[in-house]
Amino acid sequence: VSFLIPECGILPEVLKNTIADVGEYYLLRNLSVHELVAHEFIDAFVKKGSCYALTYNTKIDQDNTAALLPNGKLILSVDKDTYEELGLQGRPSRYCGKKVMRYIITIDLTDSGFHPDSKKHNRVLWALKEKKPLEFDFLLSWYSTGAEGSTLMSYFSKNQIQALKPKITFSTLRDLQCPVLQSNELQGKPEESCSTEELFEWLGAVLSQVSLDNKSSSFLSTYCCPQPNIMVEKAFLCTITGFIIPEKIIQLLEQLCCYFGEPKLAHWLTLTVHGFADSPVSWRESEHGFHKGGENLYNFVIFRNLDYWLQMAVGTNDDCPP
Repeated sequence: VSFLIPECGILPEVLKNTIADVGEYYLLRNLSVHELVAHEFIDAFVKKGSCYALTYNTKIDQDNTAALLPNGKLILSVDKDTYEELGLQGRPSRYCGKKVMRYIITIDLTDSGFHPDSKKHNRVLWALKEKKPLEFDFLLSWYSTGAEGSTLMSYFSKNQIQALKPKITFSTLRDLQCPVLQSNELQGKPEESCSTEELFEWLGAVLSQVSLDNKSSSFLSTYCCPQPNIMVEKAFLCTITGFIIPEKIIQLLEQLCCYFGEPKLAHWLTLTVHGFADSPVSWRESEHGFHKGGENLYNFVIFRNLDYWLQMAVGTNDDCPP
């Protein structure tokens, strides 16, 4: 998650506190997938809040991967051999080509027919525990109003579990050329404002710390800030890296909107969120593939009058965002 605020040298305290409150997440080593379909886990976490889990250090185009979504659905993306060994119902991946080599299995842990004594639950548990045990390192997070996420630590105390804090970096960009934007001009106007596409490309260069000088001696990039633009003396850039859940991103977004509650020099600011390149899903339950870079991201441009632009982008092997 990154946000950029032009004409800002020092971050307000309330924003600093929101960033500090992004919260920790957990890395769980060698967790068997069948433990996520156990009813003790479902009752304690899935049904009592938003539970998130994602396999760690697995490649979506090579390995078996899994994700637990906050709506209680467990998504498995597995190769052909694993799929046949499991014997669970699924569907072919949309990004395999003519020869199907990957399958997607969706298990709804909150389904009324998925109770402890049901045939459905017993079959899933048998498949994942005995027929074809699957084991991964997982990133986990849990959000429930008034509850402590550390209860995950006590629940998985017998496993290798460790709490991790997101990595936070602050930087002040000096003498930054910024595009001129008008909230009601998405396509931009010649000599008046830049378009959404120009802003998106410029922002990618800034977040990647690409030089915008367009010097003939540069062999890396000849990119320069689109026209019209203004020179900003200072811009504040913050990047938070980790397993960050939507509830925390919403809190950050709300505080960024409040930034304009008092008069500010900035006309707009941005909030950019990158999804995991090797996640089996991108938007809601849409299947996600890697192709060349595994991109899936969205960007808010929030204006002083609280108009906003929302830009969403994905790579080739992806359903279009909603």
